[in-house]
Amino acid sequence: MEHLNADLPVLIGQTGPLSGQRWVIDQSMVVGRDAACSVVVPDRQVSRYHARLTPEVDGMLLEDLGSKNGTYCNGERVSEPVKLQDGDVLQIALVQSFIYLSSDATMPMEGQKAVLDARPSKRLFLDVRSRRVWIGHFEVVPPLSAQQFRLLQALYDQQGEVVPRHEVISAVWGSDEATGVSEQAIDALVRRLRDRLSSIEPEWNFIVTVRGHGLRLDNPSE
Repeated sequence: MEHLNADLPVLIGQTGPLSGQRWVIDQSMVVGRDAACSVVVPDRQVSRYHARLTPEVDGMLLEDLGSKNGTYCNGERVSEPVKLQDGDVLQIALVQSFIYLSSDATMPMEGQKAVLDARPSKRLFLDVRSRRVWIGHFEVVPPLSAQQFRLLQALYDQQGEVVPRHEVISAVWGSDEATGVSEQAIDALVRRLRDRLSSIEPEWNFIVTVRGHGLRLDNPSE
C-alpha cells in the first residue's frame, strides 16, 4: 500500500512473516489468514478472520474476531474492543507482532537519504519523527518496540551525560506509572535494547551503566 498521507496511522510488522512491512490505516482493516483480509498472515495458528482495526473519531479501535489463538495488545489478551495508543504492540496469535503508530512513520527513499545526509556525524542516529534508528548506514529492523525507542530517545537527547534512573523510568513508562516500575523491569529493558543494537554493531556498547547514578549513551563519531 502506498503511504501518501503522513497524518494517517500506520501498522508496522515486527517479528513474524510480515516483518518490516507497513500499512497505512485509512479505513477498517481485517487481519487474518484468509486471502480476502487487508493484512494476510500466512500461518495456520492465525484464524481466517482474526482481528479488526477500525479508525474512529477519537482513535483506533482494535477488536478480536473470535480467534482461536487470541489477539494481544502490549501482552494482554484482547477480550473486549480496546482503543490503541501510539506505540502499542499488537500480537496475532503467537505468530506475528505489529507496532501501531498514530501517524505514518514512512518516508520516501529521497526523504530517508536527506535525513541520513543531514544527521550529525555520530555512529548511532535516531530520527524522532519517523521513530527509526540507524547505526552507520544500517537501519535497526524490525523497528524498536515503543519502550525501547523511548529509552533510547531519553539517552539520545542527553547523549554523553548520565541520565538518572528515575528520569529514564519516567521517560519510558510515564510519571504516573514510574513508582510501580521495578529495578528488574528497567534492567530487562536495557538488556533487550542492548541486544537489538549489538545485532548491528556487536563491537560497541552504546548504553553504559554508571553504577549508583544511571545510564549514559556512548555514541562515538563516525
